[in-house]
Amino acid sequence: MNQKKIKIFVDCHVFDGGFQGTRTYIQGLYLELIKLNKYHIYLACNDVENLKSVFGEQDNVTYLKYKSHKKYYRLLIDAPRLIKANKIDYAHFQYRVPPFKFCKYIVSIHDVLFLDYPEYFPKVNSLINKISYKYSANKSEIVLTGSNYSKERLENHFRIKNVHVQVYGVEDVFFEAYNKDEIKQEVAHRYGVNNYLIYISRHEPRKNHFLLLKSFIDLKLYENHDLVFIGDITFRDPKFDELMGSLETKIKNKIKLLNKVEFKEMILLLRGADIAIYPSIAEGFGLPPLESAAAQVPTICSNATSMAEFDFFNEEFIDPYDIEDIKTKVLKKLENQDKKRLKELAVSIKQKYNWNASAATFIKILNQDNQQ
Repeated sequence: MNQKKIKIFVDCHVFDGGFQGTRTYIQGLYLELIKLNKYHIYLACNDVENLKSVFGEQDNVTYLKYKSHKKYYRLLIDAPRLIKANKIDYAHFQYRVPPFKFCKYIVSIHDVLFLDYPEYFPKVNSLINKISYKYSANKSEIVLTGSNYSKERLENHFRIKNVHVQVYGVEDVFFEAYNKDEIKQEVAHRYGVNNYLIYISRHEPRKNHFLLLKSFIDLKLYENHDLVFIGDITFRDPKFDELMGSLETKIKNKIKLLNKVEFKEMILLLRGADIAIYPSIAEGFGLPPLESAAAQVPTICSNATSMAEFDFFNEEFIDPYDIEDIKTKVLKKLENQDKKRLKELAVSIKQKYNWNASAATFIKILNQDNQQ
């Protein structure tokens, strides 16, 4: 007798917009889960054809189309309607769940940094998020997050006990072999940068772009290097803007601010970098430093919040509040790029942070809930 498949509804509205970390998470996790015959996955969004190009046509995958692009209509009307019509067992959402409930809820809350670092977030947004995230966590049977740090903060702020840590995976493309010299030549031709440092992250004050820029200037690295920032601006940082505005044109020309960068271009720019630096003050997980180390690019990573759990970095850690520590580590990495060390880091990351392991954790949590 065939075992009845568990029906999982997945809110995929993030695939209707630009690139986001939650999109990587859903894609990595469910590409693994659809390989298993015990689940039937219902993927919902507006742009169904785009979703099909990612997940393909599978017997155990059904694509559902939202009627509206509006967030509140999706949560209040669209998602509950589709869940009820398809007799779903579990519905998986990111951060917020609908108020009307016709099945068990799974919610992934990747961080609550706005509660621990309120100075870096708009007050009104933080208040709305606090109310909606807490409601969603309490409404859900399963709450998922990516680090022990985020689990502890969620449990502390929302007084809940159903939080599970599910590590995220680094995509295989970051581990692929490439010719460094050829990549650097292509980057120089297309972007006009040589011997450059890179920071891949959206711009907001907690990401600490200012301290990296100041380190670059204090060390006079602009004499022989470029500095590349990749990422859209979420919240402006007045200190960063003021420092950029004060620079001489010849120095300013050595600093590239790139946004709306396609994934393939981001990979190209990452691979061509001399070093990648991630001096963020606070992260709920922190995937980019793992991706750069997976690509065997010399990486420097903050040791704050969830990133402290990347203990294999050790000598690559920096204190994001200490500019002298950042400058020392940058110079050290530029002077000594140990290829053996780079390979060791890539191996460590591949073993722990992969979507197969993430899916296995998800399945274990689901099985435990089914047995209750």
